[in-house]
Formats: sequence, C-alpha cells, structure tokens
Amino acid sequence: MKNLHQRAEILMEALPYIKAYHGKTVVIKYGGGAMTSDALKESIASDIVLMKLVGISPVIVHGGGPEITALMNRLDIPVEFVDGLRKTTSETMDIVKMVLVGKVNKELVSLINRHGRLAIGLSGDDGGLILARKKKHKHDLGFVGEIESINAQVLDDLIADDYIPIIASIGGDNKGASYNINADTVAAEIAGAIKADKIIFLTDVEGLYRDFGQEHTLISALTHDECKEMINTEKLKGGMVPKVQGCVRAIEEGVQRAHILNGTVPHALLLEIFTNEGVGTMIS
Repeated sequence: MKNLHQRAEILMEALPYIKAYHGKTVVIKYGGGAMTSDALKESIASDIVLMKLVGISPVIVHGGGPEITALMNRLDIPVEFVDGLRKTTSETMDIVKMVLVGKVNKELVSLINRHGRLAIGLSGDDGGLILARKKKHKHDLGFVGEIESINAQVLDDLIADDYIPIIASIGGDNKGASYNINADTVAAEIAGAIKADKIIFLTDVEGLYRDFGQEHTLISALTHDECKEMINTEKLKGGMVPKVQGCVRAIEEGVQRAHILNGTVPHALLLEIFTNEGVGTMIS
C-alpha cells in the first residue's frame, strides 16, 4: 500500500505541470549521445508519447552525425570536419539523406507509432519546410547549409491535426539542391517560427558547467545574457557551442525557456517537465 501511495504522490506532483503545459508546444532536439542504444530510444519515445497524451504538442528535430560517420566509414568515404562542420560533397549529401531521412527519421516515427498513429516524418524538403542556402564560410564546405526561412504553416497544420512532426535536419533551396544543416540550429529556428513555449536540447552531459567536468559547477539556471557572455568569452567547447547558440536564438525569437538535458538519463524529459526539481540547465 505504501508504494501505491508513493505512486499517487508522484502523479499529484505532476498535475500542476500537466495543467501549465496543456495545449503548449515543446520542441525537442534529439540526437548524439541520446541515440546510442535501443533502450534509450525506447525511453525517449515513450516520454514523447506521454507528453502528447496529456495534451502537450511535441515537435522533434533530430540529427544523426555518428550514424552518418559510421556508414561513411563502412563505404570507405573520407570523413572531414572543418570548424566542427561536416564537409559535405554531393556523394556525402546522398549518405546524409539516406541516414537522416531513410533510417533515423523512420525509426523514430516507427517507435512512436507503436502507441498509435501519432507521428509523421519530415525533412526540410517536405512542403518547403526549411528554405536553405549554401553556408558562407572561409572554406568551401560543399552542401552545408544555413536557414533562410521556416514554413511554419506546415507544422502548425500537423499540430492542429494532432500529429507529432519528426523532422530531419535537411533543407532545400529553390533550385532543388538539398543541404546538410546543424540540427541544433534547425531546432532553434523552428521553435521560434512556431512560437513554441519551450525548447529542449538532449545531449550526453548533465547540462552547462562553470568548469566542465567539475560536478559541483553544474549550472541549474541562467539568463539569456549570461549565455551570450559564455559564448563571447569562449567558455564553451565543441558540440555545446551550437546548443547554447540555439538556446540564445530561440529565446530571442520569443521562446519562453530553453533547456539542456542529459538525454542518456532514462525519462529525462519527464523529470524536467513534470517534477519540482527538474534536471539539467534552464535558460530563460
């Protein structure tokens, strides 16, 4: 009986958060370390389904860099990064599409749709969702893109029809070319375009640190301005840079809160959204 009472107390703790987020849109950037095992994928998919069934509208943006690299290695295609960006030849772009659109996207859709016809898979090419152009850079990165605009109507219509959009981070231009775009950037731009209430970046660390690697320096909350200062003073390294830039961009576009969570923790999404303590780092 004691365990039953504890379960009831957990549900009651979640109630005010369910009420607060009912009818709200939450963008979730999913990728990297949070995609490393089938068990983790199942955990995140079930969290997303629960969010949907209690009245939250999740929109998922995913990458798949490690899987792209793994396939390129198997096919003996050179892998080259410049300033953290994958140099993308036309041959590499075919691999990116094959992995992101043909494999990762459909796996996520299938995982979620085991619980009902809830999810629809998209890339930026679909419905002109992401209009892109070649990214300006001092080196020629090939088909690496940056976003010109987001067609929010595509997502607004799917959300209104009660679907969960699952979006691969590929965009297209008006001439029919496709571009590989950083998934953190895509998530931030989409969150701003659809006026999401919250954006969550799932990664493989607990959040932002004042001194990376020192657990006691984990930052539970900070402001938009403090984030910009961290970027400007180059306190961030590697893959955390585009995530924090994405948080800043989303906040500037009207998103109320941005979060960086450890997606390798089982049910991290539920812990963040539906508990008093929350997890990770919040930017507001």
